[in-house]
Amino acid sequence: MKREPLDEAGALEVACAAAQAGGEILLEHLGKLDPESIRTKSSSRDLVTIADLASEREIVGRLRATFPEHSIEAEEETKDQDDGDARPRWFIDPLDGTVNYVHGLPLFGVSIALYSRGEPVVAVVHVPRLAETFQARRGHGCFLGAARLSVSSAAALSESVLATGFPYRRNELPNDNLANFAGVFHSVRGLRRMGSAAIDLAFTAAGRLDGFWELHLSPHDVAAGALLVREAGGIVTDMDGGGDWLRGGHIVASGPHIHARLLERVSRR
Repeated sequence: MKREPLDEAGALEVACAAAQAGGEILLEHLGKLDPESIRTKSSSRDLVTIADLASEREIVGRLRATFPEHSIEAEEETKDQDDGDARPRWFIDPLDGTVNYVHGLPLFGVSIALYSRGEPVVAVVHVPRLAETFQARRGHGCFLGAARLSVSSAAALSESVLATGFPYRRNELPNDNLANFAGVFHSVRGLRRMGSAAIDLAFTAAGRLDGFWELHLSPHDVAAGALLVREAGGIVTDMDGGGDWLRGGHIVASGPHIHARLLERVSRR
């Protein structure tokens, strides 16, 4: 059966509306969570709330209604079988930065990306407390509102502010990223730990951060943010300098001038 050409512009419009609807749900629950509505997943640091679930259900419902032929891979409840490149596939994180959210910190967001034939074509990262929606479409640039975004032009690590993060199960995993943190620490202007990989990548696309790296990530953490960075003129690789950043679990994203230097300082082993 012949498939209709993918309407990427239309998909981006739907994704933006879905992300903002999910964000409204998050704001409705913010500061009102009962302790019994918060539970743990892989560790005591890995949280999920009724807000995560409600946001995901709203987003999935909207995408299913508009694109019933697409597959969906979301963080909490929805994961269609991955049949390779046969169907466009949505990656959804309905609440990236759940620990921040539970503690009332404003850096949390909704991340939605559409992939076709294994490549990202549409991306949205919505940060409700900042009222900012970062969006990109393959080959058409990255935008915040009407403003086209560009990654940092920093030429050296010594001029750079970078971000990173640490895994929930950091006491159980062989590389908890502390050695990387220490290896970069003295070479840069500043290091930040935002608590949301999607926001780290969006801020890198906007040039607010000069680069970002992290280990032990899932596809929904990076699927949207990676396209934002690429469409803003940045470079996205895995920690080996290759292209296995979506499912490989590790990512390095930055402006073009410092990427090679950052790769030299971090390791996944």
